Amino acid sequence: MSVAKIIEISASSTESFEDAARKGIREASKSIKNISGAWVKDQEIGVKDGEVTDFRVKLKITFVIDK
Repeated sequence: MSVAKIIEISASSTESFEDAARKGIREASKSIKNISGAWVKDQEIGVKDGEVTDFRVKLKITFVIDK
């Protein structure tokens, strides 16, 4: 039997929501092993002086806990 854990992280990018999600998974995988999936919980855009500054995502990451 496997046991999985779900955590929530935030990530951002100046390029796109997709890039923010990829960066978030890449950074999380440096310290969390066995990531099996993720879903975008929320998206947000940063704005300054009427211009988009960054794309932000909140990700829920699922990973299997080692025995």
